[in-house]
Amino acid sequence: MKIRNLLLLSLLTVSSTMAFAQEQRIKEEGKTVFKPHWSMQVQAGAAHTVGEADFTDLISPAAAVNVGYKFAPAFGARLGVSGWQAKAGWVTPSQTYQYKYLQGNLDLMADLSTLFCGFNPKRVFNGYIFGGVGLNHAFDNDEANALDTRSHELEYLWQDKQNLVAGRFGLGCDLRLNDRLAINIEGNANALSDKFNSKKAGNCDWQFNVLVGLNIKLGKSYKKTAPVYYEPEPVVEQPKPQPVVEKPQPKPEPAVVVEPMKQNIFFALNSAKIQNDQLSKIDAMVAYMEKYPNSKVAITGYADKETGNPRINLALSEKRAKNVADALKAKGIAASRIVTDFKGDTVQPYRVPEENRVSICIAE
Repeated sequence: MKIRNLLLLSLLTVSSTMAFAQEQRIKEEGKTVFKPHWSMQVQAGAAHTVGEADFTDLISPAAAVNVGYKFAPAFGARLGVSGWQAKAGWVTPSQTYQYKYLQGNLDLMADLSTLFCGFNPKRVFNGYIFGGVGLNHAFDNDEANALDTRSHELEYLWQDKQNLVAGRFGLGCDLRLNDRLAINIEGNANALSDKFNSKKAGNCDWQFNVLVGLNIKLGKSYKKTAPVYYEPEPVVEQPKPQPVVEKPQPKPEPAVVVEPMKQNIFFALNSAKIQNDQLSKIDAMVAYMEKYPNSKVAITGYADKETGNPRINLALSEKRAKNVADALKAKGIAASRIVTDFKGDTVQPYRVPEENRVSICIAE
């Protein structure tokens, strides 16, 4: 019975200690972070080349395959091939003819949903806009060449093949099915030379496409960071006063050695803003320097090398050190008592990456 009671008492003590330690930790919530990735679009639909025939008579099949790279949450680029068949003709007398083409495209893309609503990889509807250029290779114009040109005037009639530069723009959207797959719907307009349909109209030839297909992500588009807990800063204990020994001829007491104070001011990911839960450390540093007016403080800023890049991290660490220095100056600490430095991500003082988003302050 006594052994069981001792075991229960030990478990209660350990649980209380762990709960107290958990309450003392400083928490940084986990975040969803964008990852650059490749993707592929496979599309099929209908094309319409503007001409002098009924709208329905100038509809042709169309298809496209694109490979893209999204290098930022809202921006990307893609390289693709589109085409199949185009049509032209007359209303009176009713006559149409068809020819074929393939077009290589280079587009720059902007994710409208991310630009206006922020990055969210779980969003169902994602709209985008794009613009680019293309090189159009038209061929198989036999039907136009076989027409009786006495009744059908084709001033730009071409044979065999021709290559034309195209300008293009369009809108589209992805309807998310899962992290790797989405239904893709897109409409685009292509402006080509007036020679595209063999007829002289005095302006460029327009071709419009409406396409439906799949958008397949070839890599993971985001990652989640785990919550981070920081251990509370240890309380700096002042040395206990030594008992005074009375002597016939008292001697001066040895000077009390002042222990230096160290404070770690932690920051959130990609931020130099001093968070509310770190302000008490600023106050402790101010109290120490007011108590010891001859003391000075050295502030060194750091950044986590697992995020960002060396250039961004160097500027971020400098701003973190400067913001801590400005906070001390705002509370009355003279600038002559403050020395700042920054290391970017070239030095990692702690093994845990998240703890390197820090300004280390040492006052003595």
